[in-house]
Amino acid sequence: MARESRIKEYNSQSFTARFMPDPTALGEILRPGITTFFIVRVEDMYKLVKTQVPPSRAAGHSCLFITEGKARMKVGSGNYTIHKNEMLFVPAGQVFSFAPGDKNKGYLCNFHPDALIGMADAGAMRRFGFLHVWGNPRVTPDRETARHIRNLFQRILQDYTRNGLSDPTIIQSYLLAALSEVARVYKPLPQESHDAAVTITNRFKQLLVTSIRFRHDVAGYADELSITPNHLAKTVKAVTGEAPTYWIDEAIIREAKVLLSQSDMPVNAVAAEIGFDDPSYFTRLFKRHMGITPSTFRKKIEKS
Repeated sequence: MARESRIKEYNSQSFTARFMPDPTALGEILRPGITTFFIVRVEDMYKLVKTQVPPSRAAGHSCLFITEGKARMKVGSGNYTIHKNEMLFVPAGQVFSFAPGDKNKGYLCNFHPDALIGMADAGAMRRFGFLHVWGNPRVTPDRETARHIRNLFQRILQDYTRNGLSDPTIIQSYLLAALSEVARVYKPLPQESHDAAVTITNRFKQLLVTSIRFRHDVAGYADELSITPNHLAKTVKAVTGEAPTYWIDEAIIREAKVLLSQSDMPVNAVAAEIGFDDPSYFTRLFKRHMGITPSTFRKKIEKS
């Protein structure tokens, strides 16, 4: 895979302009306002991608639902292949990459994180763990749920094709219904927790996504959450069994693994990208958690 030295962030407008530079073809499937929302048939959009998409950050949430064939994509530090009636999510802020050539059909939906404001309450959004970068990006619905999701996406596509975003509440309602169906069958990763008491912990974890590249201290995150460091420490420890420092280190390592596997940045540049002035300290931290150095980790990824 061709790689770039730095990972760029794209919204829907800049992404399509960069990788699908055919305004006439795009105009046939997209309506104005794509930075807020769009939905297309996978087969209609994939055929417009002529080159590999290098590691990139998503400014919005993306959902891929395959109804025929398969789709391959790298999300974070994982490689995923999904087939009929499976879904893959790329949350806002996550790193992804893929190559053209997959033969498939289905739906691709992209929406800004604010698209559901006013429609979904905080409790509902906590259930959408697949929209967080620490969540599980792959969802495999049972046959009945897959049929419901497919019908909802078809209804959204029909309204979007005919009316664009002229009446967004209709699209929001169907989208919320589809995400709620997904939440019913979503299987979180082992470290996730969805108890009602984890609101602060989930907000803390989400802040790690946006701030880990420049903030590594508990006090800084507590300040962003408007609570004391002691309160944050006790809350996160009670919910997860681990201190905030553990999750900060985990976020650092996760971000490092993404950069090491999806870019050609030298190790010292990776360290700087994550906020370390001392590359040797970063290497020691990485080795303590992974058991191998960043360079060795990269070599293993390249051989796999």
